[in-house]
Amino acid sequence: MSFLLEWVIQHEAGITIKEFLKTQCISKAALTDIKFKGGKILVNDQEENVRYFLKRDDHLVVLFPPELPSSGLTPESIPLNIIFEDEYILIVQKNARMNTIPSREHPTGSLANALVDYYKKQGIEATTHIVTRLDRDTSGLVLIAKHRHIHHLLSEQQKTGDVKRKYIAIAEGEISPLRDIINEPIGRCQDSIIKREVREDGQTAITHYQVLSQDVDYSIVELTLETGRTHQIRVHLSYKGHPLHGDDLYGGKRIDIDRQALHCFFIKFTHPVSKQTMTFTIDLPDDMKRLKQKMTKS
Repeated sequence: MSFLLEWVIQHEAGITIKEFLKTQCISKAALTDIKFKGGKILVNDQEENVRYFLKRDDHLVVLFPPELPSSGLTPESIPLNIIFEDEYILIVQKNARMNTIPSREHPTGSLANALVDYYKKQGIEATTHIVTRLDRDTSGLVLIAKHRHIHHLLSEQQKTGDVKRKYIAIAEGEISPLRDIINEPIGRCQDSIIKREVREDGQTAITHYQVLSQDVDYSIVELTLETGRTHQIRVHLSYKGHPLHGDDLYGGKRIDIDRQALHCFFIKFTHPVSKQTMTFTIDLPDDMKRLKQKMTKS
């Protein structure tokens, strides 16, 4: 079944369908696809074009063209830990050691591969639209759109800072001050295609942090991001002299955990269709719980 959106028009004065859909953040590219790639615009069950003037109580339906599954992704039967799902979005808890999308080093086993299989089994005609990505060894909540237009709407929220995420990290050493903002530009290391570093010619990167507890060996830190640079939290804390425990790429030791101790535990955004505020929170994974318990016992 094609993806659709519908409204009952409440405006007294007539406006065109094109003007109305602009208020709903339907892009020109989407309108072009609707016109030329198999979509439809219906008013009171009659097909109309975007120049039609809407009247109060008109029933407007926009049928988007069907989406083809991602041809470059192989479906893989990998269980998904689904926290929330409706016809527009998915919230999934990603485990560590799982790529969000395939990479050259890990071409299979990704969240995207699992989604292709899940969509196929559920009869969902869509490609993968992952809104919030996490590094392979970072665990936590991932927001997924089930349609290109929903992805567009959520991406617009990201641009305005209205998709909010919080992370828990366990960093090495005692961090001072206990609360601060790290505002240091990040760019790619010249001798690596993977590693990033703080550098003057990098992109603006701003990280807010608050130390929740600490001992001589570790600090448990809550972090929020103003920007979304690759490896931002990992780079900023390493630059500050407190790499994430387990993050050997950025100077962390692998003694009590075998991956970077970083977990996205909170996400908040406005539902792109219902306009309701959506908030999700999850607990720490077992490996970070064990590390936290070791701190409290020492």
